[in-house]
Amino acid sequence: MAPVTTWPSAEAERLLADLVTHLGPQFSHAQALRRELHRHPDLSGAERPTAERLRHALPTLKPHRVADTGFLVRVGPPGPSIALRAELDGLPVAERTGVEWASANDAMHACGHDVHMAALWALLQAARHVDLPVGLVGLFQPREEIQPCGAEDVVTSGLLAEQEVRAVIGGHVQPRVPAGVVSPGVGAVNAAADQFDITVHGQPGHSAYPHVALDPIPALAAIVLGLQELVGRTIDPIHPAVITVGRIHAGTAPNIIPESGSVQGVIRTMNEADRTHLHAAIRRLAEHTAAARGARAEVDIIVGDPMLNNDRRLVQFVDPLLTHLGLPVAHEPFRSCGADDFSHYSRIAPILMMFVGTGGPAGSGRHRVGLHHPTFLPPEESIRQLALALAAGYVGAAQLAR
Repeated sequence: MAPVTTWPSAEAERLLADLVTHLGPQFSHAQALRRELHRHPDLSGAERPTAERLRHALPTLKPHRVADTGFLVRVGPPGPSIALRAELDGLPVAERTGVEWASANDAMHACGHDVHMAALWALLQAARHVDLPVGLVGLFQPREEIQPCGAEDVVTSGLLAEQEVRAVIGGHVQPRVPAGVVSPGVGAVNAAADQFDITVHGQPGHSAYPHVALDPIPALAAIVLGLQELVGRTIDPIHPAVITVGRIHAGTAPNIIPESGSVQGVIRTMNEADRTHLHAAIRRLAEHTAAARGARAEVDIIVGDPMLNNDRRLVQFVDPLLTHLGLPVAHEPFRSCGADDFSHYSRIAPILMMFVGTGGPAGSGRHRVGLHHPTFLPPEESIRQLALALAAGYVGAAQLAR
């Protein structure tokens, strides 16, 4: 392998130029497709209509069904390939963007998946006209937003192994990155995310006679407060980690002491040792806090997506290509405690997730509304920027795969 200092090679530059040339005519069609997908979002696990729209828009490519409602297509020669992923699912969010092509149902593409699909579609269309050195697999994946996730099902299906996938590339719009800037940082860029479910059992009774009942609510409240201390007092301060309580439920009436109460939340970590530690610490805190009050706690930890670690060599080969395309690369890589099931693909191949900025200008301190917000609407220029970033990802990974 040539030293990275000589990169990009003339061969890589020619391949990238060919892809960019054939991408140009696709963007107006990609914009129309994005608007159609945005207007008709489907929730996780029910993405079949979205998949059908995309398959109809790719009539010359043979689809291979995967993960129930997802599919993949391939362009280029047999043998090794590079997979590029886009997500199919929307969110249960009522849209408030006010655009003419706003969602026509109770779901919304509030995480930019419509942009991701349109960008990947454009690149697949362009790739059909280019002499590719290795295969390009377009993976339209379902169920990114829920558990059990779609990426894990894609991995276990064996389809990527059949396609001899040597790397998996993804891109995601990100309003916390300045508009037009691309961030492909090395190492952990997203956190592992696991769910906890704690139920405290007591004895029901009348609110006038608490001494003959066993109220689970004070124990539940003490557990919630205790959870907030676990990160600050048991995790190294320079390690990103967060525990969020998202739901509390107890009782049916103000004058009844309930028999039980529950709390659910999410643990986010970017260090595997911290992840293991917090699983055990939450269990210990809940059980001992409840026991100290005579109650009993049941703790269920639902393991979710692992940390998303970008492969160093992929970043080293793709960074110069992004610059070559005129896409600014973030000086400080964007990292967050958000999670993405894209991380599961690292089980079969090196991975690279690039964040494409839709936020305010660098240094302005301004951000557009965040992901999952009812008014989140990436500009249509994001389709072009994301498609170019994916093209750079493919070319860089292709050189490593040969």
